[in-house]
Amino acid sequence: MLFQNDPNTFLKPHFDARDAQTGDFGDLPEWNLDDLYTAEDSEEIKADFDFLGKEIPKFASDFEGKLSDLNGDEWAVCIGRYEKIDQIQGRIMSYAGLRYYQNTTDANRGKFLADCQARLTDLSSSLVFFSLEINKIDDEKLETAFSQNADFARFKRVFERMRAMKPFQLSDELEKFLHDQSVVGTAAWNRLFDETMAAMSFEIEGEELSLEAVLTRLSDNDRAKREQAARSLAEKFKEAQPLFARITNTLAKEKEVEDRWRGFPTPSHSRHLSNDVEPEVVEALRTAVVTAYPKLSHRYYALKAKWMGLEKLEIWDRNAPLPGDDDRKIEWNEAREIVQSAYAGFDPRMAEIAEPFYDKGWIDAAVKPGKAPGAFAHPTVTNVHPYVMLNYLGKTRDVMTLAHELGHGVHQVLAAEQGEMLSSTPLTVAETASVFGEMLTFQKLLAETTDKASRKRMLASKVEDMINTVVRQISFYNFELRVHDARRNGELTPDQINTIWAETSAESLGPSFNEMEGYETFWSYIPHFIHSPFYVYAYAFGDGLVNALYAVYKDGLDGFEDKYFEMLKAGGSKHHSELLAPFGLDASDPKFWDKGLDMISGLIDELEAMEE
Repeated sequence: MLFQNDPNTFLKPHFDARDAQTGDFGDLPEWNLDDLYTAEDSEEIKADFDFLGKEIPKFASDFEGKLSDLNGDEWAVCIGRYEKIDQIQGRIMSYAGLRYYQNTTDANRGKFLADCQARLTDLSSSLVFFSLEINKIDDEKLETAFSQNADFARFKRVFERMRAMKPFQLSDELEKFLHDQSVVGTAAWNRLFDETMAAMSFEIEGEELSLEAVLTRLSDNDRAKREQAARSLAEKFKEAQPLFARITNTLAKEKEVEDRWRGFPTPSHSRHLSNDVEPEVVEALRTAVVTAYPKLSHRYYALKAKWMGLEKLEIWDRNAPLPGDDDRKIEWNEAREIVQSAYAGFDPRMAEIAEPFYDKGWIDAAVKPGKAPGAFAHPTVTNVHPYVMLNYLGKTRDVMTLAHELGHGVHQVLAAEQGEMLSSTPLTVAETASVFGEMLTFQKLLAETTDKASRKRMLASKVEDMINTVVRQISFYNFELRVHDARRNGELTPDQINTIWAETSAESLGPSFNEMEGYETFWSYIPHFIHSPFYVYAYAFGDGLVNALYAVYKDGLDGFEDKYFEMLKAGGSKHHSELLAPFGLDASDPKFWDKGLDMISGLIDELEAMEE
């Protein structure tokens, strides 16, 4: 997953802290954050805080109340100074956030992150005027300024995205208030959730296990272990329901109040704006996926039940290995070779950009006590480099996660050429390079697999990953839509939230599953619901987009590789329609999503054919 503004993580059921401590996977790399700062009390970080303390007030003094009168040359100077401020703030928060996510149970790291966040929130309060004033400038004045200076004109797309918020902008005083109070509002509830999840302990057969260790058992070969894990999760989540329901209710209500004041028509509208995607495009995606549930997840899970010799699956069978899977552990160097070879097979430039991540301390791979679960790629700032976090446990899915996060890393390196304001890519398009990297790696492994049983397991694993990325994430999106809609009518009890989860999950899983008592609480551990409401559809968007893109690649579009690199280099400087046009694709066409879903369906067709 992509870690941009918030240190979000996407929990996947493939962690086992005990294995990570045995060293079975070779020498796993760890972060070296010295490229950001050498220590939290370093002279460099002090100097950067001093710079911000002087430059931010000066910037406000020089430009507040004057933006509408700037000519193109003056705008170019203004934007240059703003990007410098943005870059240094981003550098500080990247360092604080990455250190914290290495060990979320370290109180000193948590304090340092919170103190940096509070200090920068106070400092940047003087910058709130910037976007507010930009949204008040007359269109004709801005167009004139763009025509006067080419360096300024390149930021036109940034201004278009910023000014999309114009109809929903509050008064200057209210905007400043929301900015200042965020550190004790959303950010505080996010931190409470993170620390609660990191501190959770589960007892199984007399052994205390972390959340990561229990989640990994959901994909263990031993069905009894999977059941133990599922029931242990259910027991703990049920105990914590009052807290998780309180966090969810508070954040949903806070969002409803702000949405109402701003005049957003739906709870998800602000996410669509930040993603630079039209609501009707997202709705077309959602409708296409929900309509395809029967031919995707319902059909696949019926096959899986048959393979496992079961009339119906239990929830702990959802990510179970297929019978005959040897559960082979893949050492780190082998994983590296697999991914690098797949990248190089597509284009040597891709492998070359990924190479430094392995040896220069840009990846933190091992599972460690207190470390945040999941995986992400954080771009930091454009004059440093991205950092990738993994929880590597040697499974094939971990290799795919490496390919996924390095795809983000390659994208972020290429987009850095655009500078701070243009490099950041909307979430919907940001998943393109990551999912494409996964697809390249999967296709390489599949092409090298000649044994029918192994090929079947590999195809099944890929289908499961795609279902988790597309079907499951749209199910999550539907859950959020229903929770936020229901919250507008009053506080939700844990049972009400549980019911919504059970219903949306059953719709996506289909009739091949029995209901497990306690599974209705499993919404509790999904961090996106807390950190980034409605983020989840970006995964389905990215997967569908890449499936269509990969089909174009396999069809042999002339110059595909160069077009692909140009798309990644564009960062956030172009709308998704402009990025996809060179490939003959259009996400606003409802049939576009059917192409991606047909690829998943085609893999299931191949699995069904193996039964004949």
